[in-house]
Amino acid sequence: MPVVVTERYGRRLSDTAAEKAYLIRGTDDDGVARSALVAQVPGSHEGLVLDDVEVEELEGLDAYLGTARYVLAEFGQTGESRFSFDTTGGTQHITQSLQTVGTFPAPGVTPPNFGGAIGVTTDSVEGVDITVPVYSFSETHYLADSFVTLAYRGVVFNLTGKVNSGGFKGLAAGECLFLGATGSRRESEDDWEVTYRFAASPNKVNLTIGDIPNVSKKGWEYLWVRYQDAVDGGAQMLIKKPVAAYVEKVYETGNFAALGIGT
Repeated sequence: MPVVVTERYGRRLSDTAAEKAYLIRGTDDDGVARSALVAQVPGSHEGLVLDDVEVEELEGLDAYLGTARYVLAEFGQTGESRFSFDTTGGTQHITQSLQTVGTFPAPGVTPPNFGGAIGVTTDSVEGVDITVPVYSFSETHYLADSFVTLAYRGVVFNLTGKVNSGGFKGLAAGECLFLGATGSRRESEDDWEVTYRFAASPNKVNLTIGDIPNVSKKGWEYLWVRYQDAVDGGAQMLIKKPVAAYVEKVYETGNFAALGIGT
């Protein structure tokens, strides 16, 4: 005799729970009855997801009462991910302005032209701290236990402190810095919760520094300016003037596709 599963009724218990009842005929084995019920019930009901099923033998009727319970989906199932970001910026010390927009000398004094240098003294260029664009973001992924191997953890370790060699998450090569990841195994789900953290800084092209044109730098390269004593003919005084701009690579690059969280 084939096992027959018939839906009896369904009811919504609350905004976060519901259940459906079934009659199971054609077997006197609890395991067979439960397997037949699992094969029959839908994975979702009225916007909720299946949480559990159970069967109860109906004495003297050669049948079982089956119940499927549905709950609000909990976030964080294997294969899912969540994201957060912060654009409040970072602080950078600069010695050059984008443009000198005003000079206000004392009467009868010709002010020297410092070429955009900030805070020039007799011996140095002091500069100023400013807020610069830094886009920090994190992604938490729920990864299968078979994915987070010892070799994969080594990949994450080796990419920490590196800058993207290719496009990544909408950022051009050189703009994204991988700050590292934290992970822990979830015994209840037999998977891993791993949070990856990144910071982004924009690439710059065609910068002008004093009389130095066409300076370009990638987001996480370091730009510094060399100053030299010079005589300002109009002011007839010794000044500090930018004579060279240097762009330094201070982070190694890496292929972020190896993280396995998309590009």
